[in-house]
Amino acid sequence: MIISKYRLISRWVLATGTFLWACACGAQLSQVRTAYGTVAGYQEGGLSIFKGIPYAQPPVGPLRWQAPRPPRSWSGVRRCLNFSASPMQAKPVPFMMWTREFIAPPEPLSEDCLYLNIWTPARKSTERLPVLVWIYGGGFVSGSAACAIYDGASLARQGVVFVSLNYRVGAFGFLALKELDRESRQGTSGNYGLLDQIAALKWIRRNIAAFGGDPDRVTIAGQSAGSVSVNALVATPLAKGLFQRAIAESGFLISGSLVRPLADGERAGEEFLKKAGVHDLAGLRALSAEQLQQAASAMPFGTFGLVADQYVLPTAPNAWFREGKHNDVPILAGWVTGDASILGNQPVTAGTLHQLAARTFGPDSSAFLDVFGARTDSEARASMARLSLVQFATLSCHLWAGYNQHKAFLYQYSFVPADLPGFPNYGAFHTSEVPYALHNLHTWQRPWQPRDYRMESMLSRYWVNFVRTGDPNGPGLPRWEPYDPQQQAVQELGDTILSRSGLYRRENTFLSAHLPSR
Repeated sequence: MIISKYRLISRWVLATGTFLWACACGAQLSQVRTAYGTVAGYQEGGLSIFKGIPYAQPPVGPLRWQAPRPPRSWSGVRRCLNFSASPMQAKPVPFMMWTREFIAPPEPLSEDCLYLNIWTPARKSTERLPVLVWIYGGGFVSGSAACAIYDGASLARQGVVFVSLNYRVGAFGFLALKELDRESRQGTSGNYGLLDQIAALKWIRRNIAAFGGDPDRVTIAGQSAGSVSVNALVATPLAKGLFQRAIAESGFLISGSLVRPLADGERAGEEFLKKAGVHDLAGLRALSAEQLQQAASAMPFGTFGLVADQYVLPTAPNAWFREGKHNDVPILAGWVTGDASILGNQPVTAGTLHQLAARTFGPDSSAFLDVFGARTDSEARASMARLSLVQFATLSCHLWAGYNQHKAFLYQYSFVPADLPGFPNYGAFHTSEVPYALHNLHTWQRPWQPRDYRMESMLSRYWVNFVRTGDPNGPGLPRWEPYDPQQQAVQELGDTILSRSGLYRRENTFLSAHLPSR
């Protein structure tokens, strides 16, 4: 009996001590009351981590191809310890330069995917820490918040509440059809994936304070299609007031090339009906998610994407931004020197570039060739590569920064990661900056060198400073000049860090003057 009492007391002391230690380490945030119910996370490395919190109802059955609806409330405690399913998409497998670290786990995939994840260093809910909301890329047809390189722990340990979210992609997120128009109060369809992101931001606005975050200091950030999403969220009136800063990495819509008219999206939707072997919306809704994905995978790349519906997005993004109708916030935006490689290496000669110039710019073709030289085949190839990069990124970046009233900070990332033995060297490739910016080189298996860790430290501090204050500058970092229309400073982020004024000035000036005719 004495031994039993001793054991009982010892267990009580141990349990009490553990409880007090957990409280001292911030474990009070291992359970958080949201507007919809209590969620339980877990503690790791000084952080409270919550994975798989629902921010909307599952978009299944009659809610397939509907705007997201708020989640249903629950009683008790919901355990949020693991990532939710990734959105429906083709089986994610590594390809080209994107090794497994960049690709979401292939299983599970599900339509029931509208969940978000939170890493918070807060030890109490009253701390009001800056918030970073990460939006993944994937061409609007793939992607997941569960990708290894998107882990939020490293930035959270630098004092940021890190949030990542899933949104619908492909046919599930961006199908436009006239039948869907008639179902909608606004008479439009498509852009469901973007509406998902807006719903997540509304959830964050309402609930993030309970996790120690400041709802008035939210930065949206993304890369590739995630960056295009950031552009779209800055453009849409539906997201007004839901964020205060924006980071856009290698993806822009201001030039209008990545947004098509609703009618074009509807025509693509009709082609999808044929590919799926059905005649109407009811037939589509009767198909399984797997059957729909099989049909979507047989469609050309680019079938599903943003549409200018006059509800979520304007028909002329460039004019919309130029007239100051966008959500004007401080921005940090830029590109990687290898971005244009994702467009493919088009065979080009001096002759074909001359033909392209005449066909595209007519009487101004000589002015084009003065900017983009084509005296030899090698010069034409270099000009085509430069043209692709300017059209893909630099033009929109400069236009956006020039239209913005708040500060803008532009960059060109030219840093080449450490070689992986036996693997091709793709240089500074599309997405290569993300693990550095999110301080996640430990999730990317390469033989890292001191230069890589220096870049990781510097880039992540720039990003965190911007999330905190709207300005990337801080102690120990090379000065980053804000953009102004005269100097047009761009921060070169490579082995050498320097400010470059007027980078691509001639190319941007020529193409911006021809936006209406393109």
